This record gives sequence, C-alpha cells and structure tokens, in this order.
Amino acid sequence: MRKLLIIVVAMWALAGWTGLARAQFFSSTGPVIAILDGELLVGDATGHLGGWGTIKLHSTSKAGFTCTGEFSTADALGDSGRLRCGDGATLTFHFQRLSMLRGYGVGDAGGSLSFTYGLTAAESVRYLQLPLGKELIGEGHSLELAAKLPLARADAPHK
Repeated sequence: MRKLLIIVVAMWALAGWTGLARAQFFSSTGPVIAILDGELLVGDATGHLGGWGTIKLHSTSKAGFTCTGEFSTADALGDSGRLRCGDGATLTFHFQRLSMLRGYGVGDAGGSLSFTYGLTAAESVRYLQLPLGKELIGEGHSLELAAKLPLARADAPHK
C-alpha cells in the first residue's frame, strides 16, 4: 500500500510540473529598446523556457503606434522572429544573445530596425543605430531621442 501511495504522489507531482511548464510559468519578461526607421520604440519581451516568446513595442513620439511579434531561439534556425506594426509593416529580425536574458538584434527587411533587450539605455547605445545627431536620454520606459549637444572642446578659449 505504501508503494502505491508513493507512485501516486510521484505521478501527481510529475503531472503538476508538466502542467506548469505548459502554462509557461517558466518565463521571464524584460525591457526592449528599439530604433525603427529613426523612431524610438520601447516595450517588453517575454521569453519562455520552451525557446519562444513575444514582443510588444510602442512609439515614444507617435501616439498609438505599436508593433507586436514573436521570436524563437532555435539552434537550427538561429535566434529570430517577426514583428508586425500598426502601419502594416512586417519585419523579420535576428538577434544575438549576450546572456539568457540580454542581447541585441537587427531587422532584415521592410525597414531599418535595431534593438536591445534586457539592457539599460546606457548599455544599449553601442548596439542601436541611433539617427545622426540624436542621443538616447532617460531610463526604462521614459526614454526619448534628443538632439545631441556638441561637446565643448578642451582647447576652446574660455569667456
């Protein structure tokens, strides 16, 4: 009787664990910073243990402009995905993982896209294709592209 009880408990535990895995409780959500055709988009990506995920972005300057998509981390196909935007544009993209929760990527066609995920704004600058004369300021979802201020030259005369 004791063996039967142990087997039943073990089967119940295994069934519960696989149910949790199917429900995707093993996932992680992190920030995304993107530049699409010179426009700043911010949002989140959620990656699941099964090697797939979703991404949701919105423009910081164009009210109501959004992009959503899916991605996968398949060894055979590479780390890639597809993004659909509110204006009808569809982009495919590839990304490079820096760690399990951090990385960067670029779009293949349909527009100029560069993005980072899981990185701060300061860390993202080296991977993003910022518009000429612009810099990324702010943090989190409160980012904006601003005119880059000229640096004062060290040899310039002081007034």
